[in-house]
Amino acid sequence: MANIELRPDSQGKVRDIYDCGDSLLMVASDRISAYDFILPDEIPYKGEILTRISAFWFNKFADLIPNHMITMDPAEYPEEYRTYADYLRGRSMLVRKAQTVPIEAIVRGYLTGSGKKTYDQDRTVCGILLPEGLVEASKIPEAIFTPSTKAELGEHDENISFERCAEIVGIEVATMLSDASLAVYNAAAEYAATRGIIIADTKFEFGFIDGQLTLIDECLTPDSSRFWPADGYEAGKVQPSYDKQFVRDWLRANWDMTGEPPHLPAEVIEGTSKRYQEAYEIITGEAFVPAKEL
Repeated sequence: MANIELRPDSQGKVRDIYDCGDSLLMVASDRISAYDFILPDEIPYKGEILTRISAFWFNKFADLIPNHMITMDPAEYPEEYRTYADYLRGRSMLVRKAQTVPIEAIVRGYLTGSGKKTYDQDRTVCGILLPEGLVEASKIPEAIFTPSTKAELGEHDENISFERCAEIVGIEVATMLSDASLAVYNAAAEYAATRGIIIADTKFEFGFIDGQLTLIDECLTPDSSRFWPADGYEAGKVQPSYDKQFVRDWLRANWDMTGEPPHLPAEVIEGTSKRYQEAYEIITGEAFVPAKEL
């Protein structure tokens, strides 16, 4: 937690986690990662946007699949955290503890990124054979579940087949992951289309709470998804996006991926923050107002 005495019990690339006994306090920082590196610069309002978009989707799909969210109101947090309400408001969420499934549940509706690379080699993505003739940003005839391993901080996730996923977690859980991931993605993609956004792909995380598969961590954010504007979409080229692809593109053009990542120029920081805010406003239908101004 920024500028306070409390130390997180665990820390990811973006989130700081505090153990509250039977619950966890998840705090989204303004850190940004790319290519498995945490970059030296923060993106203004990013933590708030990630948390508030996740909460939007959790609420929207609560009848479709359970999620781990308890509250985002600091007044309802354990007493020792209420002192820091000004910092926590908007960027934090008290959640139920879950037995985490060690799989990144990825759904792809369009061909891009690492999926495009393997498709170009042998027409497959995570072992799934796709039709001939697909190009960059082609719509896949039917969204596909393409899991990956969950790497430790600083390591790389590894795309795996459904069969390998089943070896890791068992066929029953693997099937539950696939069914739940596709159901949420398809529902989200249908809604997003009404808002002028294409969800090209996304990553979910799941756990079990009281024996029930539950959506955890973040949900359909610009960090875990590729959001493309539907207006101007054209297969065969790299699409503009509302996510951190803007940062990835700058890094790829200005860094050889060795040593520590460089500082981002001001225009990339500002442009990325603007894209995150636009994503929030388009998806939720609400103007983004920082929590400190509410």
